[in-house]
Amino acid sequence: MAAEGSVHPEVMVREARGDDLAVIGQLATLAVDEQREGRGGAVWSRREARADAESSISAAMESETTRVFVGLLDEVVVAYAVFSVETLTDGGQLGRIEDLFVAPEGRGIGLGEALMESVTDAAQAAGCFGIDAFVLPGNRVAKNFFEASGLTARAIIVHRSLD
Repeated sequence: MAAEGSVHPEVMVREARGDDLAVIGQLATLAVDEQREGRGGAVWSRREARADAESSISAAMESETTRVFVGLLDEVVVAYAVFSVETLTDGGQLGRIEDLFVAPEGRGIGLGEALMESVTDAAQAAGCFGIDAFVLPGNRVAKNFFEASGLTARAIIVHRSLD
């Protein structure tokens, strides 16, 4: 977890369990709703976002290459992260943060940082050489969060709308 004193005392991160699935599904839906109208969000919500959050999270929880974490505040799930390991063409292992979301009531108290630390620990344990995450160009808060966690941009996706 995060360094002592940097998180709210009632913050905890653990592996997700089956009984967390409905709440994680609600959080995933909230994450998409928050970003849909932002820059890049219209296409992202149609292409990358989880169409059926609950079943895709359930499948992630059963995958050998994916781990799902939940963040709790006062024993209530208010955040989640989905982390997977991808084997690249050269055989190297790349960690991928598929989702990392904190509900408004859990923001600003170190819960995102605690989730990020759990993801980093999982990546190191899996022998990953690095970690990727996807951030929409209009989501400054997420960009700043990931940069503060040591991630930097390595690619830019460009798009032209034909609507």
